[in-house]
Amino acid sequence: MPKSKRDKKVSLTKTAKKGLETKQKLIEELRQCVDTYRHVFIFSVENMRNNKLKDIRTAWKHSRFFFGKNKVMMIALGKGPSDEYKDNLHKVISRFLRGEVGVLFTNKTKEEVQEYFGSFKDTDYARAGNTATMAVTLDEGPLDQFPHSMEPQLRQLGLPTALKKGVVTLIKDYEVCKEGDTLTPEQARILKLFGIEMAEFKLSIKCMWNSESGDFVQLIEDGSEAMQASESGDTPNEWQLKS
Repeated sequence: MPKSKRDKKVSLTKTAKKGLETKQKLIEELRQCVDTYRHVFIFSVENMRNNKLKDIRTAWKHSRFFFGKNKVMMIALGKGPSDEYKDNLHKVISRFLRGEVGVLFTNKTKEEVQEYFGSFKDTDYARAGNTATMAVTLDEGPLDQFPHSMEPQLRQLGLPTALKKGVVTLIKDYEVCKEGDTLTPEQARILKLFGIEMAEFKLSIKCMWNSESGDFVQLIEDGSEAMQASESGDTPNEWQLKS
């Protein structure tokens, strides 16, 4: 009986070996960067967007960025004094290499890094699960920016719309969200359709390690980002679209 072409044996050892080789290559690259660059920084990311991070990589071609694979990076650089690749390097890794963070290798000074990343902020559309930064209310009236063919889609999102003389019309005021709401997929979609950006992509430099001296410097206190965010404004934000 002829064998089916689908009946093929897959060697899992080859797959595992390839994965192991990839991890080993990453470990070697990381250690080579430690030997090459003067400073190592750990940075955290808010509202991660791959295209924004790509822009930063392009602007900082003189440096190296690593994002993701935290466990592998811990192995490469060291979790403690006994296995750290260089003196005091474990202080950077054990405490700060957790969550949505990355590693920057550069010869730029601490001041240059903080100045650039402190000013690099870019807004984007919020996604489901993000927190609404302001209240948004849509006023009753025609929505001329949408073609008539989109009316069913808007109604499906929960908007009280109808076609009046071929024009998409909001038949009554509609509250999209309140400040502090956790956005649903429908709310996030509505905000995007109306061009309202609520997410801010930014990087925060958490700590630095100097390869020449072995010195470790913590640049941001635990919880300070949350404190700064809560103290940034005393009055609630509100946005209203008038027809």
